[in-house]
Amino acid sequence: MIDASIRNQFPILNQEINGHPLVYLDSAASSQKPLAVIEAIEEYYKRNHSNVHRGVHTLGTQATDAYEGARERVRSFINANVVEE
Repeated sequence: MIDASIRNQFPILNQEINGHPLVYLDSAASSQKPLAVIEAIEEYYKRNHSNVHRGVHTLGTQATDAYEGARERVRSFINANVVEE
């Protein structure tokens, strides 16, 4: 059984199907998103949605900065030498 603190991070899992808590294992086709990811995506679409690495528009610059910042955080998290790894 999934620990409740982990299950609670995934809003879609807070429902029952056929009288049982939802379990979703089809991650090869799609993966369920935790609330932190859903909120980050929502914030991006509400505040920064623009083309990355294009133009000099403020929104484009903000989107690029967020994109590159995410790449750097992932690089650090997986202990890669450069973001291209």
